[in-house]
Amino acid sequence: MLLLWSSLYSQEKSAPATDVEVLFENSRTFRNQNKIDIALEYLNAAMDIAAKQKDHRTLIDCYHQFAIIYLKMERDDTAEFYWNRAESLLKNTAYPYGNAVQKYIEAILAFHEGKNFLAISMLSEAKQINNDRNLLNNILFIEGTIFLKLDKLASAEKNFNSLLVNTDIYEQAYLATNAHLKLAELHLSTSDMEGAIADADAALKLAEANGFFTKELRANEILTQASAALGRYEDALAYNQQILRIKDSIFKVDKVLIETKTADKIQTDFMKDEITRQESKITALSQSKNRSEITAILTSAFLTVISILAISLYRNNQIKLRTNDLLQAKNEELKAARDAAVLAMEAKTNFLSTVSHELRTPLYAVTGLTHLLLDENPSDEQKEHLTSLKFSGDYLLNFINDILQINKIDAEKMEALQINFNLKKILSEVINSLQQSAKANKTKITLNYDDSIPPMLLGDPLKLSQIFINLIGNGIKFTKNGEVTVIVAMTKRENETVHLYFEVKDTGIGIAPEQQQHIFDSFEQGSIQINREYGGTGLGLAIVKSLLGLLGSDIQLKSELGKGSSFFFDLEFKSTDQLTEEYTPEQTTEEYDFSGLHLLIVEDNKINQVITKKMLLKKDMTCDIANNGLEAVAMARETPYDAILMDIHMPGISGEEATIAIRKFNSTIPIIALTAISLDDSLESFFAAGINGVVTKPFKPEMFYQKIGKHIFEAKKSKTEV
Repeated sequence: MLLLWSSLYSQEKSAPATDVEVLFENSRTFRNQNKIDIALEYLNAAMDIAAKQKDHRTLIDCYHQFAIIYLKMERDDTAEFYWNRAESLLKNTAYPYGNAVQKYIEAILAFHEGKNFLAISMLSEAKQINNDRNLLNNILFIEGTIFLKLDKLASAEKNFNSLLVNTDIYEQAYLATNAHLKLAELHLSTSDMEGAIADADAALKLAEANGFFTKELRANEILTQASAALGRYEDALAYNQQILRIKDSIFKVDKVLIETKTADKIQTDFMKDEITRQESKITALSQSKNRSEITAILTSAFLTVISILAISLYRNNQIKLRTNDLLQAKNEELKAARDAAVLAMEAKTNFLSTVSHELRTPLYAVTGLTHLLLDENPSDEQKEHLTSLKFSGDYLLNFINDILQINKIDAEKMEALQINFNLKKILSEVINSLQQSAKANKTKITLNYDDSIPPMLLGDPLKLSQIFINLIGNGIKFTKNGEVTVIVAMTKRENETVHLYFEVKDTGIGIAPEQQQHIFDSFEQGSIQINREYGGTGLGLAIVKSLLGLLGSDIQLKSELGKGSSFFFDLEFKSTDQLTEEYTPEQTTEEYDFSGLHLLIVEDNKINQVITKKMLLKKDMTCDIANNGLEAVAMARETPYDAILMDIHMPGISGEEATIAIRKFNSTIPIIALTAISLDDSLESFFAAGINGVVTKPFKPEMFYQKIGKHIFEAKKSKTEV
């Protein structure tokens, strides 16, 4: 075994790699497997490439990775040395990700010094600077560790539970392993030995499968402690023997010496190179000594002139000082005005968010009752009134959704995704969904698509769909007996980067020149007459402009009264021809047999309880009702429901917290969030808590039934296959 390990070790040591990304990936892998010397060598190779190419961003990344490795080795002084090197480069380099990692490492150093609250503040700053998923996951873990040390167990548990289901493309297994270990430590601190064993065992399996030897060691230590506390001494002895075996294999004297020697050599070589660079500068200065003597003679000739100018400069300086005092006073006034404006913007955002969220609850009652009444064979006169009521409800819902989306963008709560998708398919689906409106206005929709565009692109198809729904819908609304044309052309291709030109033009009423400069403002529609004749909220184009800003582009407009309008913009995408999975909107409709299903409705609003219950009864489903999260957890523990419909915002514990509690004893039951999403809600945190799907209130009944059927019968199918 020793010879085999040595052979593998030598192969790893000599693994050739020239691409910086590959070197980083290899370094990260070996670092997590506690093969520190190999990780350092890969990282050193990456640093050499970056230095030769004078790639400052990659150099910053290298320094950061060195700092992280030395932190793992508990050599904070060396970690700080590389942190300082990165800091000096960042002063002259625009690199948001690098700034975020810099703050993240500074937070860890502060945490190691016992400055816990300062560390939490720094981690919060890092999250604001950059939203890289791997970095955010690691910040989440360090935050949880600090919360655990501060005995903020609920906050720590939430962080670690979120990491159990992380989708990190680099360290998914490593983060999940660490999260399980920290949860096990948390359970130990609360004397929950069974919980500690469950999480430690899960961590052990992940660690063994991925070669995380130090994590495997820690898992066995926790299992030994917890088993002994429960009186399971044979298990404790077996785990203790595993500890001895692991220590013998990974904490050998020669291995530690090799790692220390490699770490010291890399740091020493780096310092030697730095000294060589400084000596070169000194040599260059000494060679210019003779030039300095000539310069001194010439300088003395200017002293007289400088003396004369000094008096004039002194007078000017006195004038500047008085001017600066005035400017300082004005600057303070401007700061106060700016702070007041920021507070007013925050107040407006929070107010509109609260209003739009609170309106959804009664609107759910309006649309839900209308749907139920329409299905109860009303008379023709009643049907006409109910149809009008349904139209008004849908209109109000669209208006609320627009306000919420504008607020999310203004409050910087929305991020651009990177998903693989087929652009032509997305555009075709948007156009098909608007064909009914086009037919009503006797307007034709034409798509002119450049077939040289790669079939698969990497970007945000959801936001792109929203942009074209608004632009094409806007063109249809103001065009009768005409045509709306969508143009997509590739203007340039550089390796994997594709530059595309988009245009939506119509033959409608056009926009007057004096109105064009305001047409992208919120609630702006050109004129009161246009609003009265064509309706609408005036938010569509504002949303388009904001979404394009989020995607790094800007919308342009050409229009002439009576001849139509043209909206156009450019976007960049990555070509991903090699990928096969793609984003597709949920449009498939299946017929499900719901009869006999028994669900749990978790809802604190009595009217909403009645409506949801009646909608289930219509499909021959039965249900129980929980008035809050605590009741839901207790009822889910007692009864084997087919699914749970979970409200999020409730008194007591929230739907997220209730879901986390249920997942501890039932990991398979489908849980569907049935909620009025607000500005601060994050779908990512819903899924991290263990929720399977989200239905936004108010909703279309068809979509409601599809979501329930999809999750219930997929869960049953998975059980059958297992």
